[in-house]
Amino acid sequence: MNPIAKTAPLQGSRKQTLFSPPVVLGTLAPYEGPWTIQHASHLLRRTMFGPKYEHLKWSAAQGLDATLDELFDEGGYPDPPKNSDYGSDPTVDIGETWVNAPYNGNQVAQMSYRERSLLAWTVGNFLEEGMSIREKLTVFWHNHIPMSAILDPKYNFNYINTFRRQAWGNFRDIIKDITIDPAMLRYLNGRQNNKGYPNENYARELLELFTIGKGPLVGPGDYSNYTEHDIMEIARVLSGWRDFGFTTESDDGEIYSYFKESNHDTGTKTLSERFNGATIGNMGEQEYAHLIDIIFQQDEVARFISRKLYKWFVFYEIDEETEAKVIQPMADILIDNDYEIKPALMALLKSQHFYEEQFRGVMIKNPADFLVSVFKPFEIEMSPEIDKLYDSYYRLFGFVEETQMEFYNIPDVAGWQPYYREPLYYRLWISASTLPTRMNLTDTLLDNGLFPFRANGKKMKIDALKFINMIDDPENPNSVVNEFALVLLPKPLTQEQIDRLKGILIPGLPDFEWTAEYGSYAANPNNSDLANSVANKLKNLIRAMLSMPEFYLS
Repeated sequence: MNPIAKTAPLQGSRKQTLFSPPVVLGTLAPYEGPWTIQHASHLLRRTMFGPKYEHLKWSAAQGLDATLDELFDEGGYPDPPKNSDYGSDPTVDIGETWVNAPYNGNQVAQMSYRERSLLAWTVGNFLEEGMSIREKLTVFWHNHIPMSAILDPKYNFNYINTFRRQAWGNFRDIIKDITIDPAMLRYLNGRQNNKGYPNENYARELLELFTIGKGPLVGPGDYSNYTEHDIMEIARVLSGWRDFGFTTESDDGEIYSYFKESNHDTGTKTLSERFNGATIGNMGEQEYAHLIDIIFQQDEVARFISRKLYKWFVFYEIDEETEAKVIQPMADILIDNDYEIKPALMALLKSQHFYEEQFRGVMIKNPADFLVSVFKPFEIEMSPEIDKLYDSYYRLFGFVEETQMEFYNIPDVAGWQPYYREPLYYRLWISASTLPTRMNLTDTLLDNGLFPFRANGKKMKIDALKFINMIDDPENPNSVVNEFALVLLPKPLTQEQIDRLKGILIPGLPDFEWTAEYGSYAANPNNSDLANSVANKLKNLIRAMLSMPEFYLS
């Protein structure tokens, strides 16, 4: 089914909001309270990029269970990136995908173009996702198991598609696939891992960052969840894997990983007591998968990924009570379901805990979320022709990159800093350099508009008159303020905020003045004087809302 489809008060400048530690009230038990449009708003803001008003109303009408079913629906899988440029990729027809095409001719130019195409396509997926959690989870996995500086766009596409295909699938299978993924073999040096000369880079991150975590240090080389000895033995297990198809290696464009037995350490590997002293004999190309099965026998793996999901969808702070009431029950669900992500994540998203008031509007939007929360609710139009459309998407990627969320080039193997760096976490998204960039984006879209990458398409701009046509009661200034806020902000306005915003819409005037003016415009929409007068008032209101600290929050 495809549906139609504590913060600071209103201020004149945008600034960070500081958060108090949460008090855990609810548990993972199902939420059974009333289901309002505010509840729908909270769920959709955390699971989608920039939900529209129609999404909020659909969810409020259909209920929590129907909304979750829609979010996790398997349909709507995006097509791969396409060639949109007549001159830059001459061996691929316009409108056809390049992801399996070889590099012929000017390889440097082709690779540069395909990288631009991939980045444009990535942003386009956020804008065109429909009502689905798939893209938010794809970015979650990209952050959880990062990759950067792989110069071949075919490798990057294959890597990100591993996550998109299995967004809410089996965690163990994701780890197995990514362990021998061609891009990962290059990123963490798996392709240089040989018998007699083991490379420990991937083995270390597999344990520390991807599956089980260190835990408290209990002795030299012993991190309580694994030891330095385990890293050395796991590196031996993973020896012998190679990738093929990088840049010009493949005549037909195919890329893959393969096992080279002559480079594999065939000796017996023995893990520490942290893994019950498990031994691994020579199993050839199945040895890596057997190793991962052993790692996943440790219950801490379930708690580790549950914490990461919690920080992504709820809040960065996990105290002892949250650990006991939420994290451990999520971990139990994961274990009971053989590490399938969907049952545990569904339980979190329909829990009492998730809908506690304290978690609404406390997460600073990451750059991609901020971008899409401007574009989708206003339904900003772009040129439909594929070349101009991809140019528009690529221009928007420039904003995401400038505000420090570059895709396929995450600066640290631990992921983007706002998801792990204490004590600021999400607040790291806002800085003296990134805040003006965010402010400039919203101001530009309200004023002059934003051209595509090569300025050959439709200018992207907020249409205030189009936006007001989406609400239910445009003639009532109180409804205009409240409905705009419902779409743009994560929490209801206070009465003081309503009064101040209405004063921006109709400064010093009684309500009936707006009703009369808007009614005149609605009756004569082609009258440019009436349209401009209403549009300017609405732009002032929208500008004020996009300037509020609350707009920066989810």
